[in-house]
Amino acid sequence: MIAGGPVRIGTLGAARITPAALVGPAAAVAGATVVGVAARDRARAQEFATKRGIPRVFDSYQDLVDSPDIDAVYNPLPNGLHERWTLAALAAGKHVLCEKPFTNNAAEAETVAAAAAARPDLVVMEAFHYRYHPFAEQMRAVAAGSELGPIRHVETWVCFPLFRRSDIRYRYDLGGGAMMDAGCYATHVARLLAGEEPTVTGATAKLRGPDVDRAMAVDVRFPSGVTGRINCSMWSTSLLRVAARVRGDRGEMRVRNPIAPHLFGRLTVSAGGVKRHEGAAKTSTYEYQLRAFVAAVREGAPILTPPSDSVANMTVIDAAYLAAGMKPRGT
Repeated sequence: MIAGGPVRIGTLGAARITPAALVGPAAAVAGATVVGVAARDRARAQEFATKRGIPRVFDSYQDLVDSPDIDAVYNPLPNGLHERWTLAALAAGKHVLCEKPFTNNAAEAETVAAAAAARPDLVVMEAFHYRYHPFAEQMRAVAAGSELGPIRHVETWVCFPLFRRSDIRYRYDLGGGAMMDAGCYATHVARLLAGEEPTVTGATAKLRGPDVDRAMAVDVRFPSGVTGRINCSMWSTSLLRVAARVRGDRGEMRVRNPIAPHLFGRLTVSAGGVKRHEGAAKTSTYEYQLRAFVAAVREGAPILTPPSDSVANMTVIDAAYLAAGMKPRGT
């Protein structure tokens, strides 16, 4: 825990997500400040720092991780680098906010989880930002309550267009693929709404290149007998769909934009001949996430996406790749 001043955060890389996920929210969260950045290209890091008002540029990722002026590390690097630099940050005594997916595969996630367990004084949080927005609890409460009756089926979709073939999210060596990028969200939402850990019963992938999926549909079954389907794509006929559906014996819940509910998110419950709607708070999911991270670092507050949850999510993703006749990332 850190008492007194704000949590000093350093970011690895000058990723496109960083302004929205960290720099912007830090301006609204009094307990956080972004004090440093490192990138493979120092000139790029300097440009990023100047534009975003970040006071210090480090010569390398390791220099940032080792700095005594950094309390916590934000890791938005390509998926294939998450394990290495989260472990490096932990070894240097830093708290970590790591972008999803947590690692290449479940084995790597278990390695990081073990390292985190050995340092209970440090916070390691996977950046499933939607989980920290009140809307996530609204969804979960409806699915877990009695309104829909016993749940029979859960389905999730995270589909968006990414046509640029050179994008790193299509590189196997960097942990790319639709199931990793879009599918990690769709998997996490399905697990949240079912309230159980699924077993993969089948999967079908559409390929962008050797060993890299551009779309995948995954069938799952939960211990209670609830069935599910996880749909994700970065290039398919379903160009843009971010949604969830829970079907029970007495009704159904449909959710629009569960992963960024501050942008027109809404859930609709149809049960007993009555239909009702619930909207979402307009504060950004990333701001809620950063507040939770700071509270965990400064006060020891619990987090909703610890490494154990990351292992469970990566286990489903690995099983989906195997069921589709593909290799899990990094294997």
